[in-house]
This record gives sequence, structure tokens and C-alpha cells, in this order.
Amino acid sequence: MQEARATGLLQQQSQPKRSKYRNKRTFYNGVWFSSQKEAGRAGELDLLVRSGYVRSWEAQPRFPIEHQGQKICTYVGDFKVEYPDGHVEIEDVKGMKTPVYKLKRKLVKAFYGIEIKEL
Repeated sequence: MQEARATGLLQQQSQPKRSKYRNKRTFYNGVWFSSQKEAGRAGELDLLVRSGYVRSWEAQPRFPIEHQGQKICTYVGDFKVEYPDGHVEIEDVKGMKTPVYKLKRKLVKAFYGIEIKEL
């Protein structure tokens, strides 16, 4: 009986841990993305670059939040998109808006003056 329980316990531990928000890491064009939705957006951006609607894009731009020399946190966006007219947008592919995300979005607006475009 103990052997069966131990075997069951081993089987449970060997299964990969499921993501908290049920996202599935996805590999696209040599890069791992946090979700299928995010990888899909990367594919869309590649098409927009080829069509000339978008000049370029960058994955996971980082925005350190510091106040009086004290690091508070770092916001990591999903995409930084540059358009031919020179304007830049920060995009975040969202399935669920967590309280931490909402706070960081406000901090980025306050510190950098950047509105995050949510997809």
C-alpha cells in the first residue's frame, strides 16, 4: 500500500507544473514567448514589417522604475513597436490584468509618460 502511494507521489511530481493562468509557452522564429497569443502577435508584427506598416519591433522592452536612486521594480512589456512616422507604442498582450500589472502600468505612465497599448 505504501509502495503504491509512493509511486503515485512520484508520478505527480514528474508531471510538468501547469501555468497559473493556463498560458502555454510557444516557440516562434527562434524565440520563446510566454503565450500562444503573444507568439501570434509577433507573427502579425512580422507581417506588418514586411508590408511597410511597421518599421520595426522589439520583444520585451524593459522599463526600470526608480525613485531617488531606489529601484522599485522593472516593467517588462511584450513589444515595442516603431512606426514609419517615428512614433513608438508599447504593447502588452493580456489575457488577465493582474493587480501587479495594473500598478506597473500606472508607474510607467507616471515615470515615462508612456501609455501601454493592451491587446
